[in-house]
Amino acid sequence: MPVSPRRSMVLGTVAVALVLGACGGDGDDEAGESANTVTVRGCNPQAAFVPANSNEVCSGDILDQVFSYLVRYDAETGQPENEIAADITSEDSKTWTITLQDGWTFHDGSPVIAQSFVDAWNWAAFGGNATLNSYFFEPIQGYADVQGQFDEETGEYTEGSAAAETMSGLQVVDDLTFTVTLSQPESQFPMRLGYTAFAPLPESFYDDPEAYGQHPIGTGPFEFESWEPNIDVRLAAYPDYNGEVKPSIDGAVYRIYENDDAAYNDLQANQLDIMPLLPTSALAGDTYKIDLGDRFLRRETGVFETITFAAATAVDPRIRQAISMSINRQEIIDTIFAGARVPATGWVSPVVPEAQDDACGVYCTYDPTAAQELYAETAGIEEPLELTYNADSDHKAWVDAVCNNIQTTLEIPCVGIPVVDLATFRDLVTNRELGGIFRTGWQMDYPSLENFLVPIFATGASANDGDFSNDDFDRLVGEAAAATGEEGVALYHEAESLLAEFMPAIPLWHRVNIAGYSTHVENVRLTVFQTVDLLSVTTTG
Repeated sequence: MPVSPRRSMVLGTVAVALVLGACGGDGDDEAGESANTVTVRGCNPQAAFVPANSNEVCSGDILDQVFSYLVRYDAETGQPENEIAADITSEDSKTWTITLQDGWTFHDGSPVIAQSFVDAWNWAAFGGNATLNSYFFEPIQGYADVQGQFDEETGEYTEGSAAAETMSGLQVVDDLTFTVTLSQPESQFPMRLGYTAFAPLPESFYDDPEAYGQHPIGTGPFEFESWEPNIDVRLAAYPDYNGEVKPSIDGAVYRIYENDDAAYNDLQANQLDIMPLLPTSALAGDTYKIDLGDRFLRRETGVFETITFAAATAVDPRIRQAISMSINRQEIIDTIFAGARVPATGWVSPVVPEAQDDACGVYCTYDPTAAQELYAETAGIEEPLELTYNADSDHKAWVDAVCNNIQTTLEIPCVGIPVVDLATFRDLVTNRELGGIFRTGWQMDYPSLENFLVPIFATGASANDGDFSNDDFDRLVGEAAAATGEEGVALYHEAESLLAEFMPAIPLWHRVNIAGYSTHVENVRLTVFQTVDLLSVTTTG
């Protein structure tokens, strides 16, 4: 999910503190949870729950339960299927006509109409709102007119600098129809429309966006009940949900923990129902099989982990390449993750059908001698290298291992720097307050080459945390978007291979998720996005 270098002027972020491990149980309990409610391991969101301003998994996982979108992604394949949309058509891949199904409502009972999408997208794209996901609307005609200017030092919007408040490429035809005109043909445009940024919004949102972020009103199978920062987020099944598959459970509680081990302890004690990613302590020696019996599942997901160089850290690309070659990915996977990762040889997840092999080439191959020789050609790094990560997930062991590889091979002092939780960590990244290197991850929004390349590495893109900018890369992905079939795939492959020259982010590994669940639930399923498919979950009583 994407991130922007701009600071939001409208929506405040959550104040965070050290998280207390929550506990609960199956059956009715002190918190008032019914026997048909499930508990899921959650985490602290970076910002309030506004779709246009949500760009990390802690808030995104919640919003994907609270919202239905124009399209939904198949849990197994990730391929898009119409949901709120009845039809999405175009004769030229440039002007798209979107027709909505009748009968969809927001959780406040108001109807979902074409204006609900057009107004939401215009609000998200308007520069004065400084939303983190505004970049996703760049392909629409008139986007530049609503963006305006931003102060180069502060990143804040210059009041009155936007030439328009709405994009010329969005037009309402009638209550159930609107058109989207793009700046150039893009055949894969409909695939994006199940991503959080493209959610519709009710009219009540515009009265007080900040208040809405504390209690979002969506369109999905679950409605928002409450959010207690550092404790939990509570959802309830929406009785008037218009989707084909209705929830079998009464609701879900996403519990926030200080770390993965605390959550896993509760999982073993049946005090937590679903943990989408087990900690490394449980993976070692297949301990989870002893602890959980057959209550686990394993699947490849579109989640990819990297190390990014901070924008303030000007480093010779050869140093980046040498650091990459000094990392023994397979050994770390074998010893720390017990094989529950796949070494990355490029920047696109292998779950994407068109993913290419070995886009990174020799630079993602462990070769200490070559790494030393390449590093010797550079001026080197004078200061110790800090590798920053969020401490509320299970990163310390692999961070220490990576630092040890770098220090042993290149004799660069390297130390891991923990930050209390993901929300705080992402604020530091978003506000460009980190130096050195830091862990980054990408949970795909939709299964395409474009989604792993453009939002992360295109100039000014929403998740371009290292501020990478390259004219050739931008040109190639632009041409790829306008192309179709094999021609488009070849252009995306060329753009990905170009990243090896500059190494803006070091590919580490792709996740093979091992999830666990309690005796209280059955039919637990993970999607290809690493999220819990709550529509499939049932309780045992």
